[in-house]
Amino acid sequence: MTAAPLLRVQNLAVRYGDLVGVSDISLAVAEGAVVALLGSNGAGKTTTLNAIAGLVPPASGTIDWRGRDIARRPAHEIVRSGLALSPEGWRLFVQQTVEQNLRLGATVLADRARASELLARVYELFPRLAERRRQRAGTLSGGERQMLALGRALMSDPKLLMLDEPSLGLAPAVVERMYEALAKLNREGLPLLLAEQSVELALEIADHAYVLQTGRTVLAGPAEELAGNAEVQRIYLGVA
Repeated sequence: MTAAPLLRVQNLAVRYGDLVGVSDISLAVAEGAVVALLGSNGAGKTTTLNAIAGLVPPASGTIDWRGRDIARRPAHEIVRSGLALSPEGWRLFVQQTVEQNLRLGATVLADRARASELLARVYELFPRLAERRRQRAGTLSGGERQMLALGRALMSDPKLLMLDEPSLGLAPAVVERMYEALAKLNREGLPLLLAEQSVELALEIADHAYVLQTGRTVLAGPAEELAGNAEVQRIYLGVA
């Protein structure tokens, strides 16, 4: 018998007043998997992640996390349950230091004594953050801010990590280091749900992918199959 996925989203719809954010999104993330959400700007990737994280309420549909429907649970409760989001745009406390930002990510822990252990893990993953630990977040480079946003999400000790456009606006060398860190986390057993406009990057690390178009899931399959399907990329992703 196939094990139930950690996360299953079915027929998710989100509306902002009269505007439709997403209209019909379905996806699943298995234990230990890397799943990519692909699509052009405005396809609904960010809205989908925000709905799973409890930052926007769904109009309809279900979000099942480890056997429990969390579709209308508050965001702080969802983080405590083991789902963490590293958002697009970082959303850091720019006047606080690197370490203060990281420790804020640990406030949801039931056992606060674990914060030091998790902090050491983040500094091992991103030595640059250890070097900048006393520096204000607002003075960091874009790549360092992305590392900090990811590190802060890891401080909640997630059982599934969601990332929204982690490569956006970063230099190629920084993107490479970021994806090396993500691959390492996954090898250590952390499942990832990754929203990316960079098709090549996402499909290289992912096991499975979903293609979103105008707020709907229009295609799903193994990453290898989508990576090799030129027609799918041309139609749905705008890749020549």
